[in-house]
Amino acid sequence: MVAQFATKGNHTQPISVERQLPNVHASLNALVGWIYQSANDGTAAHEVERGLFDRLLALGKTLFDAFLKLVGPGDFGPSVSLDDGHLVHRSQEEHTRRLVTVFGECFVSRWVYAPYDKAKVEFAPTDQRLQLPASDISYLLQEWDQLLGVEQAFGQVRETIQTILRLTQSVATLERTNQQMAEAAPVFRESQGPVDMTKEEALLVVTEDNKGIPMVRPVEETPAGAHRTKGEKANKKQMACIGCVYSVARHPRTPEQLVATLFRDPDRSQEQPPQAQNKRYWAELSRELDGEEVRGQDLVFQHLQAEVKMRRQSEQWLVHLCDGQASLETDRQEYLPSDAYTLDILDLMHVLPRVWEAAHVFHAEASDAASDFVRRHVTRILRGEVGNVIAAWRRTATIQGLTGAKNKNLRTLCAFLEKNRHRMRYDEYLRLGCPIATGVIEGACRHVIKDRMERAGMRWKIPGAQAMLNLRTIRTNGDWTAFQDFRIALENEWLYPNTKAFHDQEWQACQAA
Repeated sequence: MVAQFATKGNHTQPISVERQLPNVHASLNALVGWIYQSANDGTAAHEVERGLFDRLLALGKTLFDAFLKLVGPGDFGPSVSLDDGHLVHRSQEEHTRRLVTVFGECFVSRWVYAPYDKAKVEFAPTDQRLQLPASDISYLLQEWDQLLGVEQAFGQVRETIQTILRLTQSVATLERTNQQMAEAAPVFRESQGPVDMTKEEALLVVTEDNKGIPMVRPVEETPAGAHRTKGEKANKKQMACIGCVYSVARHPRTPEQLVATLFRDPDRSQEQPPQAQNKRYWAELSRELDGEEVRGQDLVFQHLQAEVKMRRQSEQWLVHLCDGQASLETDRQEYLPSDAYTLDILDLMHVLPRVWEAAHVFHAEASDAASDFVRRHVTRILRGEVGNVIAAWRRTATIQGLTGAKNKNLRTLCAFLEKNRHRMRYDEYLRLGCPIATGVIEGACRHVIKDRMERAGMRWKIPGAQAMLNLRTIRTNGDWTAFQDFRIALENEWLYPNTKAFHDQEWQACQAA
């Protein structure tokens, strides 16, 4: 191994690593010797594995320190003219900055440049050469921290990293890094091009839902020692809106086939439905942006609108699929197109519980009669006979002389079906092969929001909650690696604007001098 850093005349001369970095050679020899000794001593495999990993971490730190030493302190001479033309001057002595890597804590000693002594540093050639991050946590460690952090509580992340890498980090550092990383998420999402159009299917589906996140109660609302009033909760929730656009192949089926699947009939079809393709999620909280309070649901629909505009092909069916929340349908009308190839579908999973409620108005719970009632009326609804079902319920209520709470409940159920009849043309949807249940977005509410953000004892503030939503949706979309590359490039562009001043120097010759 050689390192070409010495110069003689106009020629670069090789210097051996052993001469430049004797610690590396000594560490390698010690590691090999330890392996031989362990074999001779009959050491157990698990002990060797653990000891070897510890020694490899130490060796990694030795090699990384060697790398920093070989790069050099970045001496560009007494003064440097920056890209905007103004002059900066070399510090009187080398400055040291801390860098925590996956191998441990390192220190980078380098020259820095400023307009005058004790002024803000404007140019650090070694930092730019190494593309060091703004914080003292290396990019790789940041990524590993947050790869765990989007799945686990930060306290668990701290313990996991400490167990594996022998590094001690505070929860506050992990939370801060999470929010700093997430700052690049909006720019990354805006820069994304279209999905892989070769994987697009016949139906383009838009779906969204809302899920509550437990928030920290403001301090002024809970005086010290005060007891909560009756019915008052320890925390409040704020709704997060999550939306998704995906494509899916047609899957025509009959009402009878679907009912057999819903009731788990033994002779039901075992055919697997087509899988959603090119799923893209967005999740937003209502919050203040640029001094103005913005509704999270509006932000999500703006994302959905842009995605549909970018992806939808000529005469492709656009399916809007959601539950009975009125505001979702209202925003759909404002943000999404309505034409001859658009369909609005009420999630069947929000109809079924109401049919069961109606069954229990007329029949005992868990009775065969109630089950037969549901099967019969769900089949009729799937055949497009919603109006007939409503009429049948009302007629039966009159015949039985239904009164009181049961009659009130039935009126509410009929009103729900009546209000949503225009989104319950299930016979047409099944014939066209459309999905009629929001499994994609219901699953996302669980694994994007609930699984991470509604764990016992968790309370969030808006900045931290939105940062977590941003990173979890990027992870769910399968864009994690692309996002890491993007945000590193973005931060380096901001940190190191003086590209001409840097490239005007030939680095190895500079360090040799």
